[in-house]
Amino acid sequence: MEDAFKKFLYAGVDLAAEVSTKFEESVKDLIEKGRISDVEGKKLVDELFEKTEARKEEFEAKYNEIKEKVGIVKKTEEEILADLKSKVADLESKIGKTSAKAAAPKATAKA
Repeated sequence: MEDAFKKFLYAGVDLAAEVSTKFEESVKDLIEKGRISDVEGKKLVDELFEKTEARKEEFEAKYNEIKEKVGIVKKTEEEILADLKSKVADLESKIGKTSAKAAAPKATAKA
């Protein structure tokens, strides 16, 4: 499921890049034909990039929210280690051992 989700995400990124490229080409064409000035063209392109950047941040937030909801979030090594330590402690308590008992060697008396 994660792989399909990534493919969908990359398709969206590719689409956004393609739209951006086509928009810039259209603005350049309008400038060459004299329908808009260089300043107006630059302003249009700058506005597009500003809006795209704002949308990118919104999209990243939504993406992270969806990942968490469907359980795709990858844990860091520290989080995995903490989870494992917690599980070991739970298992030790279930079998009647504690971390301190396991770490302390038993003294044996010689007769």
